[in-house]
Amino acid sequence: MGSTSPLVFQHYANAQKEFTKTLPLIGNENAFLADIFSSENGPSSPTAPISAGFYRLDPGTPLVYTYTYDEMKIIVDGDFEISDESGQTVKAAKGDVFFFPKGSVITFKTEKGGLGFFCGQRGKDSA
Repeated sequence: MGSTSPLVFQHYANAQKEFTKTLPLIGNENAFLADIFSSENGPSSPTAPISAGFYRLDPGTPLVYTYTYDEMKIIVDGDFEISDESGQTVKAAKGDVFFFPKGSVITFKTEKGGLGFFCGQRGKDSA
């Protein structure tokens, strides 16, 4: 009878502080994002992978982003003003959680800078 190795979890210690130091610029002069983990190449070979990581916006130009996938985001530090095309606007703070459906157009602004942690239904580095 064959045996399989147990699946192991992945861990990134102190990610909010250490990983976010190296986020690459993704838009304008002040928007940074990177995936920290993805199920894309995992043992289950998912047909609908999920990827998670950090998004930082520094004061400056607002970022307007069209989602091509569903995403959840929690604000982990700082402030954001988040709005959509319906006119809904939220002044977001640490601990607030958002769901952005595929196809939504979201505008992110910040006065002092903000950091979010996201999990999206997409492949690694395809935001």
